[in-house]
Amino acid sequence: MRALVQRVEHARVDTVVAGERSTVGSIGAGLCALVGVTHADVAETAIKLADKIWHLRVLDDEHGVMNRSLADRAASAQAAEVLVVSQFTLYGNTDKGRRPSWIDAARPEQAEPLVSAVVDRLRSLGATVATGRFRTEMRLELVNDGPVTLMLEL
Repeated sequence: MRALVQRVEHARVDTVVAGERSTVGSIGAGLCALVGVTHADVAETAIKLADKIWHLRVLDDEHGVMNRSLADRAASAQAAEVLVVSQFTLYGNTDKGRRPSWIDAARPEQAEPLVSAVVDRLRSLGATVATGRFRTEMRLELVNDGPVTLMLEL
């Protein structure tokens, strides 16, 4: 699994159906995680990824130093918000030619339960989690704080 994690001031994801746009998930300050799944991924991988996101120390402490995690925020009764959006294009291969190959991306039938497992694990840890909607056209809007962007891979 891969996750492109961004520290955000706020973020939201909208779906577009028949030209109509509606918000399906939004958060305030926290993390936005675009999650990609490949063929070898299993439920244990999803749990490990969620734990990594939960404990990732990229949030500012009282001195403005990236020294806090979502877990730290939750422990101090602050909001620990995450927006999780499935992103199969994280497994796009651009080694040859100009058109990405999606062969490394898991099929939706495999990917959807694993992305849901990441969401469920984050919620069980104490995060407030918003999500996109699987198999729909989405628009993601965010303000990257820092900017801080990291690629996690398990």
